[in-house]
Amino acid sequence: MNRRSLIRFTIAACLCVPLISLAGPAKASEELWAALREGRAFAMIRHALAPGTGDPANFDVSDCTTQRNLSVEGREQARRTGDAFRDNGIMLADVKTSAWCRCRDTASLMNLGTPEVLEPLNSFFQNRGQRDPQTEALKQWLAAHTGSAPLVLVTHQVNITALTGDFASSGEIVVVDRDVSGVVKVLGSIAAQ
Repeated sequence: MNRRSLIRFTIAACLCVPLISLAGPAKASEELWAALREGRAFAMIRHALAPGTGDPANFDVSDCTTQRNLSVEGREQARRTGDAFRDNGIMLADVKTSAWCRCRDTASLMNLGTPEVLEPLNSFFQNRGQRDPQTEALKQWLAAHTGSAPLVLVTHQVNITALTGDFASSGEIVVVDRDVSGVVKVLGSIAAQ
């Protein structure tokens, strides 16, 4: 190969690399959506954008005015997340949520079905002693869960990390597989919408 041919080959190779890397995530995302649609996996979603960390000292789970809540951008993010599910063929889901208002609001704004509170999805950020018993309760619930609709769990970063080992950003969809013994495996994640 002469010098001119080598230069042309190198330039062509460099131009192709971005195209390959762009196709990779799209294909992976399609596979994750298919796993959710077909019930081979379930979605764990960290609530949409809610500025701050933890909850205020006067926190009361039954009073949204005492909690860290979704921002305007977070409410729009939750709607876009629901749109992403519908755009990928999931019109209706079995939606479970933490009792915290930012999770309930995320679940409601996604508009994929009537959300139901599932206690093992509640945050233990301010009570780390609850991490292991709550995570075990969630594993047991998942092992016993049956249903035909795709399963969507709206929760908190600490809960997602405790179950999967992954750190999810606000609004991120972590796609998780589980076997009959309750062992979970992260298949991948879909970026916040």
